[in-house]
Amino acid sequence: MTFNTTLEGIKTYEAGKPIELVVREFGIASSDIIKLASNENPKGCSPKVQEAVRHMISKMALYPDDSMFALKRALASRFDVNDNELIIGAGSDQIIEFLIHAKANNNTKVLMSAVTFAMYEIYARHVGAEVIRTPSYEHRFDEFYAAYQTYKPGIIFICTPNNPTGDAVDREALYQFLKKIDSDTLVVVDGAYMEYAAFKDPTKAVVPKELIGRFANVIYLGTFSKAYGLGGMRVGYGIAGENIIAALYKLRPPFNITTLSLEAATVALRDNAFVEESVAECFDEMKHFETFAARAGIEAIPSYTNFVTLQLHKEQNSSDLAFALLKKGIIVRDLSSYGLNAIRVTIGTPEQNRRFFEQFTTVL
Repeated sequence: MTFNTTLEGIKTYEAGKPIELVVREFGIASSDIIKLASNENPKGCSPKVQEAVRHMISKMALYPDDSMFALKRALASRFDVNDNELIIGAGSDQIIEFLIHAKANNNTKVLMSAVTFAMYEIYARHVGAEVIRTPSYEHRFDEFYAAYQTYKPGIIFICTPNNPTGDAVDREALYQFLKKIDSDTLVVVDGAYMEYAAFKDPTKAVVPKELIGRFANVIYLGTFSKAYGLGGMRVGYGIAGENIIAALYKLRPPFNITTLSLEAATVALRDNAFVEESVAECFDEMKHFETFAARAGIEAIPSYTNFVTLQLHKEQNSSDLAFALLKKGIIVRDLSSYGLNAIRVTIGTPEQNRRFFEQFTTVL
């Protein structure tokens, strides 16, 4: 059987290994495994969310409210935008797929940094678009603008804070860059980890209302998978001008968000104290990673997220190191597929982090 030629050469996205797979492969008890690979909230989600979902279980037989009225109203209130400036996706990556299909084809160039979220490239290649990358893993806007002038991309992806490296751009530097981009180039500002960046450094905080008010060709993406602890519910959102949102709705399938997911996300937005507490605890624990890396002589990329990326020495191998940790029941993300000799480690609970430090020292 033959398939679309655009699929040739596309690498399948490799998600972080689930605990169940490690149990099967290595015979380790699930209670002895810690997962620090997928940037999930180690606190889980708000207890208020758990209670709300329990009350909704009896409605699982019914299709969800496809207007997503309650969640849209909650998001509109949180970000001071209009309902028609919002779209909800099954994770923000579904909205990325919508954006690619709405704007790109086999004549389009898509610009992104050298090391960034893998799905940007995968979705771009689905439609045969050409992927252009800047030389650096950081979002250096001089490099982005040089590439923009040379290649005239139809879409530009700015991931801030960046996944999988954790660095973030200054808001004003982003705005100065956007001023130089023509109005027909779609710019995607992916703020999946923005709650963390805004807490650590307000100069990194991108405000969606301000962003889309100043730049009509920009869409902001957010998610409930990280700070809100709802990775298993798969809810993301996009905020943009009405014309962009209207185009994306032509690609949205009906009932793309489940009844339970809608309820969970809506209630999660109301418990801002839980999010603030989670983010504060994350950065308290991150200090231990920074101290540990300094003592081990390993570079920790300054992080504005809930993970830290550890760059290894040349004589060390990230794949070997990640596998050695896996055999000890610790799941981290090997970044060799991104061209980095590094591992990405989610900031876990104090006990999980302590185990990581012990085992990392052993295998190193």
